[in-house]
Amino acid sequence: MEELVLPVVEETAHIEKHLREVGRIRVSTKTETIKNVLRESLHGNVVGVSRLPIDRIIQEGEPVPQTRTEGNVTIIPILEEVLVVEKRLILKEEVHIRETSTNQDVEVPVTLHKQRAVIERFGPQGADPTTPTEETHHDADDYGSVR
Repeated sequence: MEELVLPVVEETAHIEKHLREVGRIRVSTKTETIKNVLRESLHGNVVGVSRLPIDRIIQEGEPVPQTRTEGNVTIIPILEEVLVVEKRLILKEEVHIRETSTNQDVEVPVTLHKQRAVIERFGPQGADPTTPTEETHHDADDYGSVR
């Protein structure tokens, strides 16, 4: 019997990558100025102070008046020691502080800025640029109101 030798063959593949410039772009931003008026309602409190003369003698053993609140009025007692033949504590006056609320509508002129991207596309190196195109455009309200 005759011996037959068969060669075993295997193929392999190999991939190579090369960077190649196919074009260029230029991105720039333009800022626009927009004049606007913002309206808002402001809340505030107004405090009024009045002095109420009392001139009452605090008797021995009587508790000393303390700062207190009655409704929306804070009352602060003002005490004075008067030297007579004997020492007496006299409630000289009370300071009443009344708080009231106010609302005021205001208008404030503001200047807002808006940017937009301008993208210029170019062909391969040495080729003429194509016409610039504006790719994106965002208003200030696209990202939330300014407050």
